[in-house]
Amino acid sequence: MNSDQIKTGYQRAPHRSLLKALGVTDSEMKRPFIGVVNSHSEIIPGHMHLNAIARSVKDGIRNAGGVPFEFSTIGVCDGISMNHRGMKYSLPSRELIADSIEVMLTAHPMDAVVFIPNCDKIVPGMLMAACRMNLPCIFVSGGPMMAGTFQGKRVGLNETFEAVGAVAAGKLDERELESMENTACPTCGSCSGMYTANSMNCLTEAIGLALPGNGTIPAVMSARLRLAKESGEQVMKVLEQNIRPSDIMTPEAFENALRSDMALGCSSNTVLHLTAVAHEAGVPISLQDIDAVGRKTPQICKLNPAGQVFIQDLDAVGGIQAVLKELYRGGMIHDTLTVSGKVSERIAAAPAPDGKIIHTLEEPVRKDGGIAILFGNLASEGAVVKQGAVAPEMMTYTGCAKVYDCEEDASAAILAGEIVPGDVVVIRYEGPKGGPGMREMLAPTASIAGRGLDAQVALITDGRFSGATRGAAVGHISPEAAAGGTIGLVENGDRILIDIPNRKLELLVEEATLAERAERRSHPQKKVEGYLGRYAHFVTSGSRGAVYGDEEK
Repeated sequence: MNSDQIKTGYQRAPHRSLLKALGVTDSEMKRPFIGVVNSHSEIIPGHMHLNAIARSVKDGIRNAGGVPFEFSTIGVCDGISMNHRGMKYSLPSRELIADSIEVMLTAHPMDAVVFIPNCDKIVPGMLMAACRMNLPCIFVSGGPMMAGTFQGKRVGLNETFEAVGAVAAGKLDERELESMENTACPTCGSCSGMYTANSMNCLTEAIGLALPGNGTIPAVMSARLRLAKESGEQVMKVLEQNIRPSDIMTPEAFENALRSDMALGCSSNTVLHLTAVAHEAGVPISLQDIDAVGRKTPQICKLNPAGQVFIQDLDAVGGIQAVLKELYRGGMIHDTLTVSGKVSERIAAAPAPDGKIIHTLEEPVRKDGGIAILFGNLASEGAVVKQGAVAPEMMTYTGCAKVYDCEEDASAAILAGEIVPGDVVVIRYEGPKGGPGMREMLAPTASIAGRGLDAQVALITDGRFSGATRGAAVGHISPEAAAGGTIGLVENGDRILIDIPNRKLELLVEEATLAERAERRSHPQKKVEGYLGRYAHFVTSGSRGAVYGDEEK
């Protein structure tokens, strides 16, 4: 499929007539047509500047002899949609993004594509579309936000969520909270820590579909505009060499992405998204595969929310290419193809680890990866925890269940002071089908942290967490409650074991008791209409990336 379908031969005179209505000249008809997929909007701070990025991309395309055609996709800001009904639409928007790009690029055939994402579901949605369409392409994101400051300390979005819990606990007053909200998000860009958006932008660079710097150059830097222009120029070389996503997105490249994920301590959402992208690429990844990589890959960066290092700091010491170089030194990275040469060529000029922001393999932050996959009678298909952001004393923990059938009830209980040290907060019927939409749980986890309980209380859910979450928060529990999972059988007072080093998540209740509970199980009744109703019908388990239930791949 290419642009000849709409511009070559006498049969295409009507098509050319419509293209000329756009201002396309006869000389441009002879050049490659390049799609520019831009997720700009005026409601998302990570996207508010993407029109400037797109202009630079289009300048680069024209510099290299192509003809750019820009179109848009939707996007959801997870921060703004957090903790209300809107969050039910965040993960489902990923499928809409992929589908809408398929529609546009099939109806209006292009020769190559530049994807311009920024923020949580837009990056994986575009990656899924890239794999599905398999056109020569390149990604250039809008880049990360700069960190804010509050009371002399650098902060990001997660600190504002945690401050809500601090106000409820009387540790912070509302005037101080207002001061923080005025300074925590000071620029455009994807939120400043290693949250989901920045995680996915970094992994897009690591897997080879973006130029070096894509994941870390701050949104407000002119270097980001130059990167965008260079990406527009580079896509013409990718087209000339006929390099397609199927040539780049190999099993070895996905392993590179997983190694980078573990080394960086990325968001737990990357598990959900990498499995979905791999599904589209025809390179299935299981949770067992992810855990196997995690056990063998040391975490060498500890970024916000797990620490006080922000994406801008990682960029200053060499960014993703420096991380890849250190992993490559340890034999952990394959020398795969990228949109600009082999991995070994790209990392050649990268600096060695600075020892503070990027640690060496010999002196890592931790000996295994930032994400762990847990299994047990509570999660026979698996569950995910960002272990790199868990307090040491919570790595092995047994607590008493307090059960809630929705996020709102759990959040109200936490803010009311009903959660005490030794508890395990259980939030269920928030999975892909049960939510529906698998909401993020940043509000309850941040409230726990804000009350100073993140080293004394755990939270488990069949929903998921923001990349800004820290603490003993175990998500993606599969099977989910709505699909008959054991999490639906937990009762108040039950003992729950979380053993992250040994990858266990166990409900300490006799099997006979669980069987008796299963006989009288009842599900909350939810009225689900519109797109969410269709989504709930087709979506699969979180352990499979919450992809739709086609079995063709």
